[in-house]
Amino acid sequence: MARAYRGGSASSSGGASLLLWLGLAFIVVLADQFTKVLITGYYQLGDSTFVTNFFNIVRAHNTGAAFSFLAGASGWQRWFFTTLGCVAACVIIWMLKSHPGQKLFSFAMACILGGAIGNVIDRVVHGYVVDFLDFHWSWMSPVFSGGHFPAFNVADSAISIGAACLILDELLRVRKS
Repeated sequence: MARAYRGGSASSSGGASLLLWLGLAFIVVLADQFTKVLITGYYQLGDSTFVTNFFNIVRAHNTGAAFSFLAGASGWQRWFFTTLGCVAACVIIWMLKSHPGQKLFSFAMACILGGAIGNVIDRVVHGYVVDFLDFHWSWMSPVFSGGHFPAFNVADSAISIGAACLILDELLRVRKS
């Protein structure tokens, strides 16, 4: 449940919390973009490095959304997902300002914000999102080609962690009520 902040010291505490969450989002963006610069600097599209029997480093480009949704569209999806990411970022910043004292909720929102911005940067700069983490297990073959989960990146990981934390936050909130 959101706490209402009133008075000078509480609102300045809320402002400090907002800066903390925006700082976390910024760290996610930096980590995401740094790893993508390494991948684009050292790998050509389609290159792959074996790491373990279930993990490779690859260079893949995703013009769509999660699981390459709409990747085969004619190009409009680049600007659609860019706009969607920008709108999501604005809504998330508003939510962070509205609920600065809810730590798990704010952590989740900051992770999602950093991931969304990281992928928006890719779409604007490259026209696609750079993915490079390739996990594969033979038991996943019935669902994913060759057992390879779709390649993803640091931004996608942050978004997934944020989504899991949102679910946990909601379960904990409902349990308290």
